[in-house]
Amino acid sequence: MVLGDGFASGRISLGRLEVLKVSKFERVWSCPSSHGKSQGFVFYKPLEIPDGFFCLGHYCQSNDQPLRGHVLVARETCSEPELESPALKKPINYSLIWSADSPHDGCGYFWLPNPPLGYKAMGIVVTNKPDEPEVEEVRCVRADLTETCETCDLLLSMSSKFSRISFKVWNTRPCKRGMWGRGVSVGTFFCSTYSNSEKIADIACLKNLDSTLHAMPNINQVHALINEYGPTVYFHPDEIYLPSSVQWFFKNGALVYSRDSEKGKAIDYQGSNLPSGGTNDGAYWIDLPTNDDARNNVKKGDIESAELYVHVKPALGGTFTDIAMWVFCPFNGPGILQVGLVNIEMNKIGEHVGDWEHFTLRVSNFTGELWSVFFSQHSGGEWVDAFGLEFIEGNKPVVYSSRHGHASFPHPGSYLQGSSTLGIGAKNEAAKSKLTVDSSTRYKVVAAEYLGEGEIAEPCWLQYMREWGPTVVYDSRSEIDKLIDLLPVFVRFSLVNLFELFPTELYGEEGPIGPKGKANWVGDEKCY
Repeated sequence: MVLGDGFASGRISLGRLEVLKVSKFERVWSCPSSHGKSQGFVFYKPLEIPDGFFCLGHYCQSNDQPLRGHVLVARETCSEPELESPALKKPINYSLIWSADSPHDGCGYFWLPNPPLGYKAMGIVVTNKPDEPEVEEVRCVRADLTETCETCDLLLSMSSKFSRISFKVWNTRPCKRGMWGRGVSVGTFFCSTYSNSEKIADIACLKNLDSTLHAMPNINQVHALINEYGPTVYFHPDEIYLPSSVQWFFKNGALVYSRDSEKGKAIDYQGSNLPSGGTNDGAYWIDLPTNDDARNNVKKGDIESAELYVHVKPALGGTFTDIAMWVFCPFNGPGILQVGLVNIEMNKIGEHVGDWEHFTLRVSNFTGELWSVFFSQHSGGEWVDAFGLEFIEGNKPVVYSSRHGHASFPHPGSYLQGSSTLGIGAKNEAAKSKLTVDSSTRYKVVAAEYLGEGEIAEPCWLQYMREWGPTVVYDSRSEIDKLIDLLPVFVRFSLVNLFELFPTELYGEEGPIGPKGKANWVGDEKCY
């Protein structure tokens, strides 16, 4: 099969198994939230499973959001020699994990399939009757076709009136994720009464053994996806440190320095004279021009030249496509500290040369629809499902870039990075303005390794693995000490632990490395 033929076809071959997603469900049981809020959680079984396909487990989500999830159902794609076991088998029986009463649905029962030797269960079965489910309800998968999974997103925690044991429900995901990860999320949940451990032994996820990754989009489909879903990036109306293209940065006087020379060298337009490959050993770094006027000019960037640099890669075993969109700003401005109701604009803290930020579109390879967007925010970030995004022009979401720091957010407003309880930390301000970059038209695909060597001509500057700015050490305590007298007395006690609450960038930072040196270039996105 040619790459791209399987994209958005509704089904994906994982080698010995073919899977499709089912998003039509029958409600089985519900329970109120453990936090006493109005919303609760609902458990579903998949419906309208095509002939030949089998359920692997049930689904759970909160009832305060649209029913948009799915579970995978599977079938064997071919017969193997008689000496080999089938890919799918019925469970031997079930073990009751938990039962609980609901004011609306009576009693709910949670069952773990007990797999035959050499097989793994993929999910939990929920019933509203005490009778053990039929073994026909689900299938278990041969162990060599699975990978280990872990818990994520604690959904529900309940305690019995008669026991101190707590019952917990989590979503699951493959332990090994990222560009080369082969684990495939089934969409089922895990529950237990005995463990808070992330790694799960009782159930597993699927493994994609199809080395062709035929469900990934070809380059023409990639361009179509970006044209359809590419966000518009809004910079703050008071932003003075705007993005530019990398070429504009080089052309307007950026210099590369080395430990062996005090004098910087001009960087050519394509970055071909930058050291290539290796690791960030501190031997080289980039800095602004030495001339004050040129330096101040480059700091401001050039939004007219700005473009998004796109890295396309498989996610969750090739069942999703991640489109990481990188934006470059020549300079990151000083931070804003919030202490209680007081906002303090720093003079130097937070400044550094060469700011690389990104957001990532996650697209379903079953349907081609935009599934979620990751918003990178300094040392972490957050995934936001498509229904929680702001859209303009049809299917194009909006990304808000924070003032000075260029962190990405899904909505306008003020975001605190630190302690929300104390109201102390770094403040990120995001707002709509006329300062925009439309990533659906102003972009360049710089890498897509799965397409094969040579299919995408990676720019020279992408191979530069050292620092895009000099190492900066801030005298943060000196600057903050000068501001203590300006603060109300009732918040001064918080300053004792102030330094532990602010992000590390406020105290100093080695020059930021480029996109290819970041952990998420190969790995999964890092959430808070």
